[in-house]
Formats: sequence, structure tokens, C-alpha cells
Amino acid sequence: MQLIHCPWCGPREEVEFHYGGQAEIAYPENPSELSDREWAEFLFYRDNPKGPFAERWNHSAGCRRWFNAVRDTHTYRFLGTAKLGEPLPQPKAQRDEEVRI
Repeated sequence: MQLIHCPWCGPREEVEFHYGGQAEIAYPENPSELSDREWAEFLFYRDNPKGPFAERWNHSAGCRRWFNAVRDTHTYRFLGTAKLGEPLPQPKAQRDEEVRI
């Protein structure tokens, strides 16, 4: 079981949290003016990198608050968390993750 650090409650088991998608996605200013294609792109198309990625999470079984996190999508390891409105955590270099051939 992995521990996720809630900015308000501290470390808790991952079963207490729900994933909320990519962080820092702004809602369209005039959604009624978007074409079907533009609306679909807003709703469904997100980045999918391998490595550190900014995400939004909810502590659904605890304080029920939303927060941002940076998680390595390759290892699933959380690299940092922050309250909404605070700067996103900057991932630390991972010395033990060298690629060997």
C-alpha cells in the first residue's frame, strides 16, 4: 500500500484518495461558443507523458479537499503535493532511475 501526503491531513493510504485528472486545466471562458470538436478536446484530450506529471487529487475518505500532486507516471511514485493555489511541487532529480543498456 502506498502512502499519499495530503497537504492538510498528512500521509494516508492511497485507498482514501481519488484521481481528478491533469492539473492546471482552465475551464473555457465561453463553453457555449465551442464547437463539438473543441468541447470534446477540452473534455477528453489530456497529456500522457512518461515521467513527472502534474495531477489533481481528492482526499475523498478524509478531509474531502482537492490538492495538486506531481507523480511519476512510470513508477507511480508521488514526488510532491501542494494545496490548490500554491505552486506545484518541483520534482527532485531521481538519481536511482538511470537507464542502463
